[in-house]
Amino acid sequence: MKYLTLIFVALITFSSAIAQEISGSELLKKAVAYHDPNGNWPTFNAKFHVTMETPNNPNRDSKISINLPQEYFYVSAKRDSITTEYTVEKDKCTIKLNGSEDISEAQLKTHNLSCDRANLYKNYYTYLYGLPMKLKDKGTIIDDKVERKTFKGKEYLVLKASYDKDVGSDVWFFYFDPKTYAMEIYQFFKTDANGKLKKDSGEYILLTDTATVNAIKIPKNRAWYYNKDDAYLGTDKLSN
Repeated sequence: MKYLTLIFVALITFSSAIAQEISGSELLKKAVAYHDPNGNWPTFNAKFHVTMETPNNPNRDSKISINLPQEYFYVSAKRDSITTEYTVEKDKCTIKLNGSEDISEAQLKTHNLSCDRANLYKNYYTYLYGLPMKLKDKGTIIDDKVERKTFKGKEYLVLKASYDKDVGSDVWFFYFDPKTYAMEIYQFFKTDANGKLKKDSGEYILLTDTATVNAIKIPKNRAWYYNKDDAYLGTDKLSN
C-alpha cells in the first residue's frame, strides 16, 4: 500500500511539473502562433456570417464585417421579420431597423437599440473571434501559472486571464490542446465584491471545427453552456 501511495504522489508531482514546463506567457505565445501564424490579426479585415441557434427560438442570422485598420464594424442581424443593423466607424454610430434610420423613440426602446449596444456588439464579436490574440491587449492579466486539467474526458493546458478593474471583473480560463496549442474551450466566472470566483456563475463554451479567415484559424462552432448545471444555451455557427 505504501508503494502504491508513493507511485500516486509521484504521478501527481510529474503531472504538475509537466504543466509548469511552460509559463502563461509562453503558452499564450504558442497559442497565438497556432491560430495566427503570420501575425495577421492587427490588419484583420473580413466579412462573415454567423447563425445563432437557441432552444425554442428561431435562428438569428447575422452578417458581420470587421475592419480593424479602419476601425470599422458592421452587423446586420435578422430574426423572424425583424432586421437590425449597427455600424460603428471610429466614433460614429449608425442604427437601422428594417432598413430605415427613421426610428422612433418607442421603437428604439422596444427593440433595445442604442449606440451603447452597437459598441457592445463590436467589442463582443471582436473579442470572441479575435481570441487568443486579444489576450495580448492592454489591461489583460495573464496568470503565470499554467494548469493541466481534464475537461469532458480530455486533458488541456489551461490559461487563466483576469482584467484590470476598468476593463472587466470576470475571470476567464482558456483550454488549449497540449500538443497543437489549439484553443478548444473557454470558460468565464463572475466575481464577488472581494474578487473571488462565484462558482455557480458564468458559462463555458465548447469550440469545434475551424474556419480560416485572413489566414487566421477561428473556431467555426461555439456551443454555450451554464457552468452551474451544464444547461445548454445555444450554438454560434460561423461561415464565410
